[in-house]
Amino acid sequence: MKQFLTLFLSFLVIATSSMMAQAKDENKPEMTFEKTEHDFGSFKESDGPMTCVFKFTNTGKGMLVIHQAIATCGCTVPIYPKEPIKPGESGEIKVTYNGKGRRAGEFEKNITIRANTKAQIYRLKVKGSMIAK
Repeated sequence: MKQFLTLFLSFLVIATSSMMAQAKDENKPEMTFEKTEHDFGSFKESDGPMTCVFKFTNTGKGMLVIHQAIATCGCTVPIYPKEPIKPGESGEIKVTYNGKGRRAGEFEKNITIRANTKAQIYRLKVKGSMIAK
């Protein structure tokens, strides 16, 4: 009987913890992007830096905070909102690729976004083909 009671209480603690974690996740913000990839196509190095915008909406229930946006290369710079974004509101991440002085040809750069969402990490991609001067 004592063993059964211990087993039952252990199950109850685990089940309660799981339900609390699920409820906590339901109140988290969510980032929904219009697109996660942008193709600049072919462009000349002399055209200068290329910029695109990734628009997103907070489709969750909590305040969205973007902690970090990091590109795989110093030639790619993401700019993101520093203020919290309310549920239902939108924002954008501006990404600039500067290929000046770099090898001409095709490129593909990834941007990692860290936020206080359920997923915690999002990946964006820019690509294109730079033609020498």
